[in-house]
Amino acid sequence: MLAAEALAGLALEAGGYYVDATFGRGGHTALILQALGREGRVLALDRDPQAVAAGHRRFADEVRLTLLHASFADLAALVPAHAHQHPCRGVLFDLGVSSPQLDDPARGFSFRADGPLDMRMDPTRGEPVSAWLARASVDEIRQVIASFGEERFARRVAQAIVAARQRSAISTTGELAALVAGAVRTREPGKHPATRTFQALRMFINDELGQLERGLSAALGVLAPGGRLAVISFHSLEDRAVKNFMQRESRVDPALRSLPVVPAAARPRLKLIGRKNRPQAAEVARNPRARSALLRVAERLP
Repeated sequence: MLAAEALAGLALEAGGYYVDATFGRGGHTALILQALGREGRVLALDRDPQAVAAGHRRFADEVRLTLLHASFADLAALVPAHAHQHPCRGVLFDLGVSSPQLDDPARGFSFRADGPLDMRMDPTRGEPVSAWLARASVDEIRQVIASFGEERFARRVAQAIVAARQRSAISTTGELAALVAGAVRTREPGKHPATRTFQALRMFINDELGQLERGLSAALGVLAPGGRLAVISFHSLEDRAVKNFMQRESRVDPALRSLPVVPAAARPRLKLIGRKNRPQAAEVARNPRARSALLRVAERLP
């Protein structure tokens, strides 16, 4: 999604060192490698061990790629450890859940097919959604669904979950989707009533916004002057975090703006590149999941 626009935003150099912070199934990594020469290198990361295993099979003979099972929140340590002093010329984030994760009922991300209620991007860490829902209070569940899903019927959904778990554990996506459908009074055209609740629980259980904030700060720290930061987001909460970060880092600290000489630490560290990009109609027609994608690009200042 927005692959051509993202690569154009990175302004790829044949011998550059780049980070694909969200490897997925390697689509963006493959395109970056195609644009690089023999001296170019890519560090790719993914929290999902299945994605990493698939990537190792796909790129088994690619010596220019280092693929790690890791979170982009740890970029500050990972890039120096693997870049071998090559300046980082670009970092790409493609946020949210991947199509293979959504399409596999066993991962528990989707309400469209019944499966275990898990939703962890890294199944080797943390607890599944089902375990959290079994112990969280009504107010905790309501707050998560309202904050991360912007669901106006969050309290009704939370109350339905707590009432249902007193009868039996909520262990599958089908059970949760049915509960939400019964609690949400009106439905947005074309959207399943559980869409917002599933999004909220997934973002919460994976600490997606916290990971994003740490990852953006880490990316800024590892980028070389002139290096590009490109971020593809898929809903308002992600895009708002990216927009606020880029705007904050592209402005002088307001408290010091009036000084005759602005201290170096207070000067902008990023320059915004162009406007936000949306996918073309042809891409949305080929892949309806691309309809909500947004791309923002910024460049690291000296």
